[in-house]
Amino acid sequence: MNEIRKVGVVGLGTMGAGIAQVSVQSGHDTVGREVTDELGERGRATIDRYLTRGVEKGRLSQEERDAALARLTLTTELSDLADCDLVIEAVLEELDLKREVFAELDRVTRPDAVLATNTSALSVSEIAAATQHPERVVGMHFFNPAPVLPLVEIARTPDSSEAAVDAAYAWAERAGKQPVRCNDTPGFIVNRILIPLLNDCVRVLDEADVHPEDMDKAMTNGAGWPMGPCALIDLIGIDVHVHASEALHGKLGEPRMAPPERLVRMQDEGRLGRKSGSGFYTY
Repeated sequence: MNEIRKVGVVGLGTMGAGIAQVSVQSGHDTVGREVTDELGERGRATIDRYLTRGVEKGRLSQEERDAALARLTLTTELSDLADCDLVIEAVLEELDLKREVFAELDRVTRPDAVLATNTSALSVSEIAAATQHPERVVGMHFFNPAPVLPLVEIARTPDSSEAAVDAAYAWAERAGKQPVRCNDTPGFIVNRILIPLLNDCVRVLDEADVHPEDMDKAMTNGAGWPMGPCALIDLIGIDVHVHASEALHGKLGEPRMAPPERLVRMQDEGRLGRKSGSGFYTY
């Protein structure tokens, strides 16, 4: 694998825009691909807003902000990622869609480019199987918000080459992250532990007749959590958490992995947490 100089990001939603921001701030020319120009500009506006906030808070200079934003180019064509050394996919968590994207990336990029998926719950191996070169496919699971949270899980499949895994790990380190390696197993490290734990917390709300405020107070003051479980699920998004729970439950069959009925009801009611203005709390 060559040294990673140019990065592609497929999908500029919440996660993709955050990953693209990490890339441009770490000095890499970055191509962001969205399905429409409007969505691409929306992603650029998100990055612009957070970089500007960084200037206002004194975390970077105006010149650094301008230089970072200038490293970002937008496209609606996957073929414009042909000369990227690393491409990170951050589209919707739908296996068929991701496989379609990777099959096309496999055709248009150089054979030595690393192809990474930001999936949090799907099988990297199943995504890689859509390519002719599965050895260059890895998982790079960033956490939301990607510019703030340091962890990146580098997931290797049985086919992933050491060179691809090492290249992804080294790039994450140079970007100021704290990468960790793991095998491609359901939920990787954090979600395998955290999702059933959060589900337990939600079930205790009903079983022990606990208010969300008291649950969060108990876990922050009694277990040392930096954020209570109800506030954390609101931040993640109820729909995102339910989807990840369903995916893990489907793979492992463990009852604790299944989303609690309370969360499914909240999702059906459109109470998705911070992004909808209402979840366990009102925003």
